[in-house]
Amino acid sequence: MTPFTPPTADQLLAIRINAGIEELAQSERFAHAEADLVEAIVEGVGQFAAGEFAPLNRKGDLEGAKLENGRVRLPEGFDAAYSAYVEQGWNAIASPAEHGGQGLPFTLSCNVLENLGAANMAFTLLPMLSVGAIEALEHHGSNDQKAMYLPKLVSGEWSGTMNLTEPAAGSDVGALRSTAEPVNEGPHAGKYQITGQKIYITWGEHDLSGNIIHLVLARLPGAPEGSRGISLFVVPKYHVNADGSLGPHNDLRCVSIEHKLGINASPTCVMSYGDNGECIGELVGHENKGLAAMFTMMNNARINVGNQGVQIGERATQQALAYARDRVQSARAGSPDKTAVAIIEHPDVRRMILRMKALTEGARALLYYCAGQVDRGNLGDEAAKARAEIVVPLIKAWGTDIGVEVAGLGIQIHGGMGFVEETGAAQHWRDSRIAPIYEGTNGIQAADLVTRKLGLEGGEAMVALFETIAREASGAKEKGRTLAALAQDCADIARWMRDEASLDDRLAGSVPFCTMAAVCVAGWQLMKQGEAVAAGAAPELAQSKPVTVRFFLDRVVPEAIGLKAGAIAGAEGLYTIPAAALAG
Repeated sequence: MTPFTPPTADQLLAIRINAGIEELAQSERFAHAEADLVEAIVEGVGQFAAGEFAPLNRKGDLEGAKLENGRVRLPEGFDAAYSAYVEQGWNAIASPAEHGGQGLPFTLSCNVLENLGAANMAFTLLPMLSVGAIEALEHHGSNDQKAMYLPKLVSGEWSGTMNLTEPAAGSDVGALRSTAEPVNEGPHAGKYQITGQKIYITWGEHDLSGNIIHLVLARLPGAPEGSRGISLFVVPKYHVNADGSLGPHNDLRCVSIEHKLGINASPTCVMSYGDNGECIGELVGHENKGLAAMFTMMNNARINVGNQGVQIGERATQQALAYARDRVQSARAGSPDKTAVAIIEHPDVRRMILRMKALTEGARALLYYCAGQVDRGNLGDEAAKARAEIVVPLIKAWGTDIGVEVAGLGIQIHGGMGFVEETGAAQHWRDSRIAPIYEGTNGIQAADLVTRKLGLEGGEAMVALFETIAREASGAKEKGRTLAALAQDCADIARWMRDEASLDDRLAGSVPFCTMAAVCVAGWQLMKQGEAVAAGAAPELAQSKPVTVRFFLDRVVPEAIGLKAGAIAGAEGLYTIPAAALAG
C-alpha cells in the first residue's frame, strides 16, 4: 500500500471557496478561524494523519480487532496513535470552548476527519462517533450531564457511541425493544435500569479510551408504540463518581464482534445491557423524545459518513496514480514509437484516473459547501440552515457512492494485481462498501430528500437552490451550459414531485434524483473552484484543477442529465408483477 500524502492544497481551496471560511471568520463566534490558523490546522492534521494513522491502516486490516475474554484488543500501535491524537488536541477542534474545545467551525472538524479517515478509515470511526455524542449531549443533555461527560469526551480521553439498531429493529428504529425502568431507591435513585441488546455498535468496546459513553435508545414503561415512544439514555461503561473519577464497571458487555467485509480494525459490537439487572443510565432530554435527540447525532454522522467517501476516494486515487505511473505495459496505441510506456499514458487508464480525481474533488467541494452551510446555520442564518438540510442527504448518498466507484476504479487500474490482497487496492474497496449502508442507507437518504427535505418552505428552498445554480451556470457561458441544463432539470423534477407525483412515484425516482441533485451542486461548487484558480487562487493547482473541473462538467454532468427519465418514470412499472412472480 502506498503512503498517504495529504491533499492539503485542494482541501484549503475547498475550505476557502466552498465553505467560505473567510466570511465565517468575520463572525464573533468564529473570529479565531483566521487564515494562518486554518492553514496550520489543515497542514498539521495532514502531517499527523500521514505519520501516525496511515502506517496502521494495512496492519489494522490484516490483524483486525479481536474479542478476548470480553475485552476488545486492537493491533499494536493503535493505543499510542490514539494517545497522540488526544494529546495534540485534534478531537477538540470544533467543540464548545466552555467544555475544553477550541470552538472553531464545523468545517475544520470535517477536515480533521477527512485527513484521519483517508489515512485510516477504520480507526477514524472512533473519533467520528465521539464527535456525534458530543453534539447530542451539548444540545440535549442537562447541565449536570454536560459537566460530567463533555470535558473528557471533548478531549478524547473518553469516547462515545450511539446505540440504535437491534436484531428486530434496523431501519425501523421504532420497533426497538430495549427497556428503561425507573430506579426509585438506592444510590441510583432517579436514574434508569437499562435492559436490551444492540447490534452493529461501532467501537462499542475497546481499551483505547478511559471510558466509553454509550448513548442508548430504549423504551420507558407505558411509552407509546413506535418511534414516538423512544427515549435516549447515557450509559457509561464505567460509572462516574461525583468528583469525575471512575467507579465500578456498569452492567454492560460486548457479546461478540462482527466478521466484516472491511473496516476490520473497527470493532463492530453486539452489546448487551443489563444481563444482571444492574445496568444504569440517565435520561437525556425529555421522555419519548429520544429519536429527535439522537438525530442531532445522526445528522452530524451522515455528513461525516459522506466525508468517508471523499476519504476513501482520495486514498484509492493516490494508490492508483502511483501504480499507473510505475506499471509499464505496451506501447501507446497509434504512436510510431513502439516502446512500452507506463499505463497512465493509455487513453482508458487516463480516463479512469481523471474520473477518480474529478469525482473525489467534486465530492470534496460538496462536503465543504455543506459544512459551510452548517456553520452559517449555527450562526443563526436560517436560509443556510435549510440549505444544509437539503445538502446533507446529497453528500451522504452521492459521496459514499463515489467512494465505492472510485475504489472500484482503483482496483481496475491495478488489473489482476488489484484483485489480490498484497497491493492493498482491494482494502480500499472493502472499506468503502459499508458507507452507503450505515447511518441510513443511501435509499433512505434519497427518500428523505424527496419527502421531508422537499417539503422545506413548501418546496421553495430546494427549487431556489437549483434555480440559483442554473442562473450562475448560465452566466458562465459555454462551460456552464450543461450544468445549467442539469440544474433546470432538477428544479423541474422537484416541482413535479411536489405538485403532481404520488408518494410512491417520488420514492421510485428518489435515488436517480438524489444523484442528479448531488452532481448538480458538486458541479456548481467545482465551477467556483475553477474560477478561483483561474483568478490566481491556489497556484499549485493551476495545471490540474481546470482539467478535473472540465472533466466533471463535460462527462459527469451529462451522465446525471441522463438520469431524468428514471427520476420521473413513476412507480407503476415497478409493481406490474407481483412479488411472488418476481421472485420466481
